[in-house]
Amino acid sequence: MKRREFITLLGGAAAGWPHFARAQQPKSPTIGYFGASVAAAERSRTDAFVQRLSELGWIEGQTVTIEYRWGESRTERFPEIAAELVQLRVDIILATSTAAALACKQATAVIPIVFPLTGDPLGTGLVASLARPGGNVTGLSNQAADLAGKRLEILREVAPGLRRLAILANAEYPGRTSEIADIQTAAHRLGLNVAAFDIRRSEDFAPVFDTMRKDGAEALYVVGDTLMNSNRVCISTLAMNARLPTIYVAREYVEAGGLISYGANIPHLFRRAAELVDKILRGAKPGDIPVEQPTKFELFINLKTAKALGLEVPPMLLGLADEVIE
Repeated sequence: MKRREFITLLGGAAAGWPHFARAQQPKSPTIGYFGASVAAAERSRTDAFVQRLSELGWIEGQTVTIEYRWGESRTERFPEIAAELVQLRVDIILATSTAAALACKQATAVIPIVFPLTGDPLGTGLVASLARPGGNVTGLSNQAADLAGKRLEILREVAPGLRRLAILANAEYPGRTSEIADIQTAAHRLGLNVAAFDIRRSEDFAPVFDTMRKDGAEALYVVGDTLMNSNRVCISTLAMNARLPTIYVAREYVEAGGLISYGANIPHLFRRAAELVDKILRGAKPGDIPVEQPTKFELFINLKTAKALGLEVPPMLLGLADEVIE
């Protein structure tokens, strides 16, 4: 072979090497991100999840692809979205609410599913056991024993004369029944009369608050879910107008003008969910990963809202708060 022909042949082979190398690289995994509400409402949670993924080496657009789908709190669409993610053949699904996780579980028994927060994973049928979930689903619970009781005790600190409590819940929320039962048990223990009020869509909030006022509600407990979170500004405004001291499950509500929240750090739960996703992408089976429960809870108080409602927040309670908004 002549020297010129050899160089030409060598050059042609070298030109093919990058393509060959690319062809040999393993395909990056795809995460299906099933946001139960809208992107804006879940931004802090999504950011926490993506940030933790990147810290673990899963960089969006480089080493991992994320397919986002948003349910807009319309639970009737959740099965359709779950089916779409299954058809895309994603490698794992992060479902950001109980209802979204249930829809995904009904759509696939093969693709791993991780939920970052849910109130009652056992009662809703997401898992068979907290210690050994079995199947293709695992995740984190944002509830703990007697959390409702602790929230009501905090509410009584700022509203010591409280006698009649209203509970606001989404009728379509899968954990509604068990959570309301917990609240009612805790309320009766404190000598409170309780009335539960259901909503199903955003348009229901204003009429329900009118009904609460007529019913004589003196304070409000909001059962958190994606519909409530998406409407947190609306809820805090209506609660203010109704002069109802209100306790919520997460700081996002207080940042939106709500009075008090006591609950798990939800962005932290999403960071922890990223760690579970990492384990599964590296070969762990979801059914072998125990469902985690939070061990640290945070208290947030909006002092501006308290003053607008004419409430005195005890100094001891302010001292216990993780953050006070003034």
